[in-house]
Amino acid sequence: MSKYFSIAFGIGSKNKKSEWLEVCYPAPLFQPDDKLLTAIQLSIELKGGNEVIELNAKQAKNCAKEIAAIDEHQANILTSLIGDKPLVLCALEKDEAPSSTPETYLKLQLLSHRLVKPRSINLNGMFPLLPNVAWTNQGAIDLGELQERQIAARLSGEVLEIKSIDKFPRMTDYVIPSGVRIAHTARIRLGAYLGEGTTVMHEGFVNFNAGCEGPNMIEGRISAGVFVGSGSDLGGGCSTMGTLSGGNEVVISVGKDCLLGANSGLGIPLGDRCTLEAGLYVTGGSKVEVLDEKGTKVDTVKAATLAGKSDLLFIRHSITGAIQCRTNKSAISLNEELHSHN
Repeated sequence: MSKYFSIAFGIGSKNKKSEWLEVCYPAPLFQPDDKLLTAIQLSIELKGGNEVIELNAKQAKNCAKEIAAIDEHQANILTSLIGDKPLVLCALEKDEAPSSTPETYLKLQLLSHRLVKPRSINLNGMFPLLPNVAWTNQGAIDLGELQERQIAARLSGEVLEIKSIDKFPRMTDYVIPSGVRIAHTARIRLGAYLGEGTTVMHEGFVNFNAGCEGPNMIEGRISAGVFVGSGSDLGGGCSTMGTLSGGNEVVISVGKDCLLGANSGLGIPLGDRCTLEAGLYVTGGSKVEVLDEKGTKVDTVKAATLAGKSDLLFIRHSITGAIQCRTNKSAISLNEELHSHN
């Protein structure tokens, strides 16, 4: 096993106070080869622990020369980053809570590069390390410097386009995962995990530290912390309950080959081959009538007691309005031709 959790070369943006706004790592490494670490240390001193080291052009060139025999791709990446932007080496010996903006951005990109799965790495305390910035067609801009940049753009006959004001940029400005379709890139935040063969339609949304195994059809919302198994379909406008607000401490997940109907809502973990009727919102406290194979009610339970169980169909009785659960006899399957993105 590697001595280090992750290491990456990147370029970033700073404000006039020399504070980091963001960092892009084109080719981060998870559990890098120890030989590569040894080669890096021939030109750059690694003190151990988690550290962020700014590099000048001379250091970067020397480092690229040392690592070329071990990892030519990393050497080429490092060489390509040499320019006017701040150049950084982020070396994380352990998976600890991030302590800087460059560390936080590396961990988010490990997720979007599919090197680690959602909920598998330590992101504790990350929010204060992500400055709220203006994401523009000229890159990240400190909000305190935005008006000056807007005026400068107009004086040069241009308009500074502000795409969003947020702590998170869109994923596709940093990472383009292979084998996916994304209809509206602004709805996928950096730190999202999109597995091979996934399609995200215009109303689909995927938060950071969340995502899907692939292949999947995503037309609803995957909230922070939620992970969706392969073959599952999230219908238009459906919702999965996250863990960032509302006091919800239950980690929501969706198993394989599930269907969340249009405008439905999920507040419990689902096992495999489950279906949630369109328009039905099930939370842990929802009362659910459990039906046997003949459709006879045999019990009434809180939905939380059904969490994680497979082959369930959740529907609402058309007359009484009661939520009912019975065995799901028809698991869904995705259209293979639709989800082949070669």
